Amino acid sequence: MNWINLARAWLTRTKKPFIFLSEYDQKLDYLSLDNLGLYIHIPFCAKICSFCPYCKTVYQKELADNYINALIKEIHLVSKQVGSKKQVTSLYFGGGTPCLCIDSIKKIIDAIKQYFIITDGIGIELHPQDLTEDVLKQLKQAQITKISIGIQSFDEKCLSFLGRKNELDILKLNNLLMKYPFETVSMDLIFGIPGQTFESLKKDFEIAFECHANHVAIYPLIEFSFYKPEQKTTLRQKRKLINKILDYCQQKGYKRTSIWTFSKDNGHYSSMTRQNFLGFGCSATTLLRNQFKINTFDVQEYINRINNNCLPTALTCRLTKRQRMIYYLFWTAYSTVINPQDFENYFGESLHKNYGFEFFLARVLGFLRKKNNIYYLTKRGTYYYYYFERFYTLSYIDKMWNILRKQSFPQKIEL
Repeated sequence: MNWINLARAWLTRTKKPFIFLSEYDQKLDYLSLDNLGLYIHIPFCAKICSFCPYCKTVYQKELADNYINALIKEIHLVSKQVGSKKQVTSLYFGGGTPCLCIDSIKKIIDAIKQYFIITDGIGIELHPQDLTEDVLKQLKQAQITKISIGIQSFDEKCLSFLGRKNELDILKLNNLLMKYPFETVSMDLIFGIPGQTFESLKKDFEIAFECHANHVAIYPLIEFSFYKPEQKTTLRQKRKLINKILDYCQQKGYKRTSIWTFSKDNGHYSSMTRQNFLGFGCSATTLLRNQFKINTFDVQEYINRINNNCLPTALTCRLTKRQRMIYYLFWTAYSTVINPQDFENYFGESLHKNYGFEFFLARVLGFLRKKNNIYYLTKRGTYYYYYFERFYTLSYIDKMWNILRKQSFPQKIEL
């Protein structure tokens, strides 16, 4: 048993693994849940990026049209059984490159609004090639309020390593974002690219905020099992880079809003830090009070399943209470703030009663500080969160996604 499994067993108080089975509930009980979010996955890309781990396929118009029809049907299948509209915090579109289906975005949102009242806005991921006047105009007409642009880097050498070309016209981008303003303009950057320096990474931040971004996400380049670059950046090099960036952002007055995100002027974009969420589309996940489920990665099988009036769920994990607590704490810690009262409101039990020793130990080790009965991750704590997240990603997510890429509906996975 490796240390990840030992940690899981200790924190969940059982040796029982996370067991995912080929089963699902045709009716999802989400009406009573607070802080519910929505996610929609559109898997089509003009070109496949080798470093991207998400479910994606090359765009074909006929396949995309069939997929959109199935996606809207899934929304109806899940939602019409409830019988009344549900208030949700947010709706996020991810991919893939959702704007390859730009003509369908408003139609999808209209279907969602038949069943849900969205209180905190709608966000969508964009490829830099999506930044045209026509696309931004259609997004505004569809009432999109937040955009996240997958820049990855403005540095030509870094882009070349990632298999991308620097085709972005910064002056044109500035003018477009001035003409079509959004509540949040987020730009995604990657750190840990071989050969990347602090100066080039700092330059990426400077350009992003100069280009009307009010939110920047900076993610580590993770070497998934399917991605085998000739060069790699060591964990020590990554830690040195991120520590310098943290100091730089603090000096500039940018607010840290999660492990990997920084903002100014109240910019906010996060599809992950939500207590419960419903996912629609292939590979989309759903997290409810006591279950986690994931849809098939196979686009055609997704369409076939929907056309047979069946949900496209590939696997479901029935979570024990302790497993659900750990999942809750892991993603709450991603925001760098843990409020014991929120935990108690959700589970009906005291955080200190369940994990008082662990939180005491985290404070002793310098991972957490406590102020007004709320816990905050320290700089040291955020690095070790990344360290744990990396092992979790490679030990759990990488394994599951590899299986789901090869099998549309696997019978069982133990993690």
